[in-house]
Amino acid sequence: MPLLGCRALAYNALMSDRAQELLRQALTLSPDERADVAAELLASLDEPTEDPTEVERAWAVEIERRARRALSGKSAGEPWEDVRDRITRRLMK
Repeated sequence: MPLLGCRALAYNALMSDRAQELLRQALTLSPDERADVAAELLASLDEPTEDPTEVERAWAVEIERRARRALSGKSAGEPWEDVRDRITRRLMK
């Protein structure tokens, strides 16, 4: 059973049973309590797990690679709407 409606159905299907149960419980909290829990969960994702210098270096290399491909014409990119639709279709399978 989807927890947040049809838009979230695909995301819910990817959650473990434990995560879905925690979400069900969290949704019973008041809006202020949910906001506090959400803030703490988001903050926990920001905790550094890798050397920030190494991460920045890796991103610089990746950005340079992508820029060279775009400038050379090898990668024209895709409109966001097309990418979003493709992802939505995959998640709904």
